[in-house]
Amino acid sequence: MHIPFFMGPLDLFILLLNFAAPALFVAALSVLACRIFMGKQAARLVWWAQVAIDFIASLAALLAGLWFFGHDGKMATYAALVLACGSSQWLLVRGWRG
Repeated sequence: MHIPFFMGPLDLFILLLNFAAPALFVAALSVLACRIFMGKQAARLVWWAQVAIDFIASLAALLAGLWFFGHDGKMATYAALVLACGSSQWLLVRGWRG
């Protein structure tokens, strides 16, 4: 039996916010931790630009997981989110320079 599911604009907005919330949280936490532990080296860009770039990388990982698995909420997708966010933050602060 197929039950049609109709979603209003507010429901769709809340659904998209809930989908993107982990990416935003991990991005903000990554920038905050980098600022605390790396000090002045982490301040190459303003904090909100770092959060925005990390958020985009994290959201791309979530979207790739949604496409690959067909639904969200897989632990492998969240592992990819952490890896993408950490890698983008490492690139932003030029972590290879030590």
